[in-house]
Amino acid sequence: MARAKNHRNGRLEEAMTNLLQSQTLLAQNQAMFLARMAEMDKRFERVEAILIEHSRILAEHSRILAEHSRILNALPDAIREKIGFKPAAQP
Repeated sequence: MARAKNHRNGRLEEAMTNLLQSQTLLAQNQAMFLARMAEMDKRFERVEAILIEHSRILAEHSRILAEHSRILNALPDAIREKIGFKPAAQP
């Protein structure tokens, strides 16, 4: 004898209920994941901006150090010239 149309399979309904709950949980997890990714993107942008600024500062300091090195290398000759020291004539 054929089953009546209003008779339902309890296992199928349970499986569908589990599926809907899993889908809901997945959607919630995905929303939290996307929010976290957006937060991390903003944080990464801030860190990147800081690194760019630090690189600029480092380049400026390197330029200043190179200029100071040039000045310090020229200093002994400038002092000798200032005090009137004349190097011995070379043969």
